Amino acid sequence: MPFFQPLNPPLRDWRGTTVWMVGASSGIGQATAAALHALGAHVVVSARKVADLEAFVAAHPGSTALPLDATDAAAVHAAAAQLLARGPLDCVVYCAGHYTPMRAQTLDLVDMQRHLAVNYTGALQVLSAVLPAMCARRAGHIALVGSVAGYRGLPNSLAYGPTKAALINLAETLYLDLHDQGIGVSLINPGFVQTPLTAQNNFAMPALLSPAQAAQAILAGWARGHFEIHFPKRFTLWLKALRVLPHRAYFYLVSRATL
Repeated sequence: MPFFQPLNPPLRDWRGTTVWMVGASSGIGQATAAALHALGAHVVVSARKVADLEAFVAAHPGSTALPLDATDAAAVHAAAAQLLARGPLDCVVYCAGHYTPMRAQTLDLVDMQRHLAVNYTGALQVLSAVLPAMCARRAGHIALVGSVAGYRGLPNSLAYGPTKAALINLAETLYLDLHDQGIGVSLINPGFVQTPLTAQNNFAMPALLSPAQAAQAILAGWARGHFEIHFPKRFTLWLKALRVLPHRAYFYLVSRATL
């Protein structure tokens, strides 16, 4: 591909498209679903919390609620089959997430496995269910919501960070495999966003965004055909700079900054 060409086909006109948002009961997923609905997409919202999905549909006529536990492989495949029977999926967004602050001194294996099941394995379940149809059609877009916490190791991120690092690697590999088949892949790496998950943090969160601001950043990234959509830049660019430092310098600076 030409070096300066967008990595993905720009997604600007959402009218008449079908978007499946997995993890849409609150936060970034819900806000992005609302923004897509406003642009004319038929949004299918999935999550475990049925009441939240029903409230979303009531507030956004024409959208569809599809309750789902993304860790249940059979349920994911049944849901995907139900949607695909109605027509193609133009965009599938995996935004389901689990987060508990954790450090090595209080390692909780059961909760770590819950992070893995929701944040990573759930994404694999969804991919397994929708990719065959997308590959057969040679069209569609996959978006995975990672986190800047997946760039490098961070305090309190013993359980969460590794799952997001796995998503980052997964998205990059998916892009290499699927780009030539006409399927777009994007990786969404937010900084701090005001959600029920980040409400657990007991420290000041720099450059904190609202879910609505996060949704607008995501839509802007899709419109420009970006692969990685990271925001807010005033925070994430610093983390990208830290990412390339030698370990000695990185450990020193992060330790000083998080004392």
